Amino acid sequence: MITTRHLAAALGFAFVAAWIGFGFGYALLCLVGAGAFYYAAAYLAGELDLGQLGERLTPSQSTPTRGPTRPGARVR
Repeated sequence: MITTRHLAAALGFAFVAAWIGFGFGYALLCLVGAGAFYYAAAYLAGELDLGQLGERLTPSQSTPTRGPTRPGARVR
């Protein structure tokens, strides 16, 4: 079943494809355009939380650091 996000992604793909023509590099740009439209539609529908997405993409501050790998190794 097609959702509004899928439709927006298809429209974004068609828009970018019609705008720039065909070619391998341009085909990749079409996929980027489709992804941008897909996430824009998800954001407008309230299904995408940018704060949570930012937390997922940035490394956590609370991750433990590794200790020495062998006995007697110095940690800087």
